[in-house]
Amino acid sequence: MSSTSTSKPKLIIPEKPQAPGPDEAESLDVWGFRDTHFDISENGHVMIRGSRYELSGKELPRFLPWVREVLASGVNPREVHQPGYPTAIPGPVMNRAFMEDMKRFLQDDRIDTDGESRLRHGHGHTQEEMYAIKYTELGRIPDVVVYPDTEDQVTRLVEAGKQHRVSLIPYGGGTNVTDALRCQETERRMIVSVDMRRLNRIRWVDRENMMACIEAGAVGRHIMAGLAQYGVTMGHEPDSVEFSTLGGWIATNASGMKKNRYGNIEDLVLDVTVATAAGKLERTAASPRESVGLDLRRLMFGSEGTLGIITSAVVKIFPLPEVQEYGSVLFPSFEHGFKFMYDLARETTPPASVRLVDNLQFQFGLALKPRSSGGLADLKSKVERFFVTKIKGFEPDRMVVCTLVFEGMKAEVEQQQRALYHIAARHGGMKAGGDNGRRGYQLTYSIAYIRDFLMNYYIIAESFETSVPWSNALSLCDNVKRRLADEYRRRGLPGKPFVTARVTQVYRTGVCIYFYFGFYYKGIPNPQEVYLELENIARDEILKSGGSLSHHHGVGKLRRAFLPKIMSEATLKWNRDIKRSLDPLNVFGAGNQGLDT
Repeated sequence: MSSTSTSKPKLIIPEKPQAPGPDEAESLDVWGFRDTHFDISENGHVMIRGSRYELSGKELPRFLPWVREVLASGVNPREVHQPGYPTAIPGPVMNRAFMEDMKRFLQDDRIDTDGESRLRHGHGHTQEEMYAIKYTELGRIPDVVVYPDTEDQVTRLVEAGKQHRVSLIPYGGGTNVTDALRCQETERRMIVSVDMRRLNRIRWVDRENMMACIEAGAVGRHIMAGLAQYGVTMGHEPDSVEFSTLGGWIATNASGMKKNRYGNIEDLVLDVTVATAAGKLERTAASPRESVGLDLRRLMFGSEGTLGIITSAVVKIFPLPEVQEYGSVLFPSFEHGFKFMYDLARETTPPASVRLVDNLQFQFGLALKPRSSGGLADLKSKVERFFVTKIKGFEPDRMVVCTLVFEGMKAEVEQQQRALYHIAARHGGMKAGGDNGRRGYQLTYSIAYIRDFLMNYYIIAESFETSVPWSNALSLCDNVKRRLADEYRRRGLPGKPFVTARVTQVYRTGVCIYFYFGFYYKGIPNPQEVYLELENIARDEILKSGGSLSHHHGVGKLRRAFLPKIMSEATLKWNRDIKRSLDPLNVFGAGNQGLDT
């Protein structure tokens, strides 16, 4: 090839995706698809209705008895805390001049003032928000929801917002757990929720240079399916991948379950286009890497809707893996499993995903096993249990499991498996099979529905996460569990709390730890407030134990009070100054991270 010649890559231009069908309708008042929910069967057992997931349609006879035992409470399927959804929906604050201006470039069917739609766009999925929309009230919510189709429409929305002094809040999948979408009660301007999910195209795919341009409103499951048609993947799969969007991943600085192979979102994004109060933030081309001064695009990672509306991004793509295989390893204790993960990160390339759950979460998984069909399957289960506990000597109340996903070329996966299982054996690990590993990852999607189901039976629960250096990780887990248990007893709350942890991501320098915390709340006034107080106590303990404020959930409004504990005053001032400089009128008025002008 001549050194002076250049050739343009052959771009694949996918067709615009079809509008979602009725089978993709999402619930307004609970997590997930409308066709899926947990329920109590005619036999009094928990089951998941629908046909979407592996557990769907199957009874889980061990689940409720296990919940009663763990929480030391009398959870009764006949005692229902009946939700009152939708709770009070305040009337809208209208800016007539803005509405008239907006109708010049948005069709009427792209402007929504329906009360329930406004309510849904005013919250994410923290337990406080989900409790509020069922039992109390959410308070201030968006006054109108708009659905732009094009980048130009987003730009014009921002200009109209500046001119008419309204507040714009970007909306992706609505899956955040940081109060990022919750409107501030002090906001007197009209609040406009800008729902980006009509900007959902994969604009182009460049297989030669392994890049793709994707609009920010594209949902994870559609990105996966769309790219797979061309033999490629982005590889970013957070637990919320069914509902969260590319723009949301960037705005929260997200991490996916397969980050070991593909990287976190900051590793995957090559370029980003943003509609800001100062104009469009864009570049002429995306390069593998460059050094051209301050990279303002990076301000968008973790910006949580405070600096602009992300409209599209150029991302790295990868060939679909030749093979995908699941695996699992049983360890005698969490400490054994943790030491295995430490050596795994040091000595070899970890598989696409590796997750270690503690004993309580291991038991949780067992409690979600469906009713046995008897026969050979039941016999096989008994034999395996006998071998693990009697022959290997694993103690049921201490043993843990590590679930694995291997992806790549066949030879690559085989090498990873050899190295991993060799290290696992050194730490007392025992292969537990691909079926258990696959089941563990499939549970990720179906168990997300459990929290809202249990809320109806007086159980409130939520997750929170942190990243921490290896040296502090085990003590952090112990400290948080002990602190929550002690505080729970001190307050004289009913039964026992549910506190469990798992290691979800590994780095050479440390790990991400994911906690689940819940309790039986019957008889507790304002249980959502009690929960938040206890979670903040846990967060304080995390910081004292050397953990980060967040690994991938972000800050939002939920954790902004902790920022002075982790940042110097100069750092906080720089953040405020950047916001004030780029958005002096506070057009993007979500108030996340305390960034108001």
